[in-house]
Amino acid sequence: MLPDTRTLPQYEFEKTPGMGELLQVCEGVFWLRMPLPIMLGHINLWLLRDGDSWVIVDTGMSDAGTRQLWLKLFAEQLQGLPVSRVLVTHLHPDHVGLAGWLCRHWEAPLWMSRTEYLLCRNLVSDTGREAPQAGVDFYRRAGFDAESLARYRERFGGFGSVVSALPDAFTRLTDGMTLSIGGEAWEVVIGRGHSPEHACLFCPAHNIIISGDQILPTISSNVSVWPTEPHANPLADWLDSCANLQQRLPADVLVMPSHGKVFRGAPERLQALIDEHQDCLAKALELCATPRSIVELFPALFKSAIDRRNLIMATGESAAHVNYLLERGQLELFEQRDGVDYYRRT
Repeated sequence: MLPDTRTLPQYEFEKTPGMGELLQVCEGVFWLRMPLPIMLGHINLWLLRDGDSWVIVDTGMSDAGTRQLWLKLFAEQLQGLPVSRVLVTHLHPDHVGLAGWLCRHWEAPLWMSRTEYLLCRNLVSDTGREAPQAGVDFYRRAGFDAESLARYRERFGGFGSVVSALPDAFTRLTDGMTLSIGGEAWEVVIGRGHSPEHACLFCPAHNIIISGDQILPTISSNVSVWPTEPHANPLADWLDSCANLQQRLPADVLVMPSHGKVFRGAPERLQALIDEHQDCLAKALELCATPRSIVELFPALFKSAIDRRNLIMATGESAAHVNYLLERGQLELFEQRDGVDYYRRT
């Protein structure tokens, strides 16, 4: 994720909720924060009052501390009412991590888009497996050295360690479907690129959107190619999704993101996200006047240093820009040297 200072979101609240605490956004809609053991430090979750029950949107990672905060919240802040549904925007562990645990705790159904649910199940099943050769080859071609490849092998299969087992059944969220929550209509708006079928929730009556990672106020979501689909073009999906959201959302919609603060200014923010990637594409093309590997494109894409903590995500994002330019005919695979692919501007 890249910091972006070109836009100044109009923040709706001066304060943010404390960890494990609720802050009311509007009638029946509450903002909750949970801690994350990564650089972002937090995730925003949402509780929606639905008659005599609650709907949870996103869950936090599966760890003991977050579970304890949920149990404390159940005891002190839900007014003795149960949770009737658990909705998940997408499959990343900070969003889906405790979905299975919450569903079992409340005997509540899981609602999620099909691709996100099935891919999450697939990734959890990698727990305990050795790194596949396809993955090792992917990162070798990208330009990983021996130490980086060894670290990839060592860390492979860690997804399941922060995601509790999902329920064996779910209810599918699809683009354009309408959910009734708290007597109001909530429209599902699907975005792609950051994840394959990311579900946002838009409520026209309140003029708010739970945007997940599809619209963030000050950083751009990671858009990556992964070894399981090395020729994918998620950046095209991301740019299309940003343009689609610009058309579908009111200009003054209140955006409730997964990271950062609640804000207004969605059209401008979406345009900034589009412009940022267009700038990166232009810089990547300029750099590729001389043949470059995927890891050698980092200076064109990232303002901060890339190290062992963020190397995998940076490589995936760099590959996404390469694949986009390959598909447009602006880059070509020039040569493979010592097992590494090098790309040149056409």
